[in-house]
Amino acid sequence: SAKRAGIRRVMITGDHKQTATAIAKGIGILTNESQAIDGAELDSLSDGQLAKQINSLTVFARVQPSDKMRIVKAFQSEVMVVAMTYATAIKAADIGVAMGDGSDVAKGASDMVLTDDNFVSIKDAVKEGRRVYDNVRKAIQFLLASNLSEVLCIFIAMILSIPFLKPAHLLWINLITDCFPALALGLEPCEEDIMDRPPRSHTKGLFSDGMGVDIVFQGIVVTALTIASYYLGSDGTTMAFLTLSMCEIFHSFNMRSQKSAFGLKHNKYIWLSMAASVLCTSAVLYVPFLAGAFEFTALSSGDYLVAMCLAVTVLPIVELSKIIKRFFISSRKNEQTYKRFDFKRAKGA
Repeated sequence: SAKRAGIRRVMITGDHKQTATAIAKGIGILTNESQAIDGAELDSLSDGQLAKQINSLTVFARVQPSDKMRIVKAFQSEVMVVAMTYATAIKAADIGVAMGDGSDVAKGASDMVLTDDNFVSIKDAVKEGRRVYDNVRKAIQFLLASNLSEVLCIFIAMILSIPFLKPAHLLWINLITDCFPALALGLEPCEEDIMDRPPRSHTKGLFSDGMGVDIVFQGIVVTALTIASYYLGSDGTTMAFLTLSMCEIFHSFNMRSQKSAFGLKHNKYIWLSMAASVLCTSAVLYVPFLAGAFEFTALSSGDYLVAMCLAVTVLPIVELSKIIKRFFISSRKNEQTYKRFDFKRAKGA
């Protein structure tokens, strides 16, 4: 799984080249002896030549401490994130890794300490890092889309001069139906294919891969459903409040994955957040003193059902948009692949 995740293992050792090559073949990181180089061969290469060859090298034998610095810099020149273990170049690497039985100096200079001295722990750390990054993106996308829908709803209400949600209503939505699901999304388990993805590019920001467009689209969808609910119910304000609140709850399920919200690992927290939000929101509508404080009218069972049906519509709409997005991304990749193949074929002809 480390190889599928784009984690490349490289051996840097002071042992003889033949010994290092035999060990590297045994652990499966070397397939061809041309991928091995020793200190003398390394000294004959300039920094520029080393950078050009670095992607084809896997074993570095009979190296000196200064050679390790050159190797790290060569990998970094190819825009790679370098993790270094058991070396004087720990500080120069992007991620310094010290072993549990290493010196206190090495541990102090490192970003990570492997207390079990096991490479698998590095792979597990990468997996956890990807999970945390994914969950941060999910929570941010959910919160921004939800807040955008609230802003758009108020903006449209001002243009149409209709009595709409009050500041207290929006505050309730932000505290209950925004806060709980966002926290639950932060506790999402990792997706099945998380270690099958290539490393994320340095140039990609938090809003890469069309996340900004998704936020705008999802905010507009929730806004449209809320405005529709306002005109369909007997009490527009109460209907809009319930629909907007429930839209955000159901939308949090959309955010569980950028591929599909269905068939994922169980996350009890997302269900608990949904139950808590529905219970609290219903209490505001039907408990007399709470409804009076928020100036709501108890909805009939028919209106309540209409609001819920409108709110749940956000699930299939956003899921459909994911399918369309994947289709266009796949088509674009196929087109680029075809163009590269066609160019090579024309060049060969």
